[in-house]
Amino acid sequence: MTDTIVTVLQKIQTEIKAPKSQQGRFGKSRSAEDIIAQAKPILAKHGAAITLADEIVQVGERNYIKATACLRWNESVLEVHGWAWEGELNRGLDASQVTGMASSYARKYAMGGLFALDDTKDADGHMDAPVPNLAKAKDALNKEFERYGHTTDEAKKKIIDTVIGKAKIDTEAEVDAVMQALEDGLV
Repeated sequence: MTDTIVTVLQKIQTEIKAPKSQQGRFGKSRSAEDIIAQAKPILAKHGAAITLADEIVQVGERNYIKATACLRWNESVLEVHGWAWEGELNRGLDASQVTGMASSYARKYAMGGLFALDDTKDADGHMDAPVPNLAKAKDALNKEFERYGHTTDEAKKKIIDTVIGKAKIDTEAEVDAVMQALEDGLV
């Protein structure tokens, strides 16, 4: 069978492992840099490359970073986008730091979509670590909302929608994403 960009992407998706190796206040996460480091040798093996680009898009009163991850193979290109809200200036951050954090998030989400990264545990993962259930994770998130002064359901739903693109959380990974955005001052 002759390879196409889709079959090459399928091979890359099967091989890539980007474990959550960054320890944050709310647990482990992966960064855009982690994903790139894992992807480079696999991309090279398959004669492919990834390019990343950012664009600032204003939606209403808010600025979002739209990151584009492009898989390039032969003359073919596949694009996936990731979005992150720049957030307000706070916690001693200047505008360039806020934009940089939003860019990292948007790039991470774009590459996560391109490479079909998920939160499943692999054989080298943390199988022995306790995994909190969704209800406990949501309780922890509600405490964080309160700590940051987001006390109304409307405010919470707006933040959740900003971070994960919908108003209702269904997975622990979505809780993690919202908590990380709160921690990093993006919302």
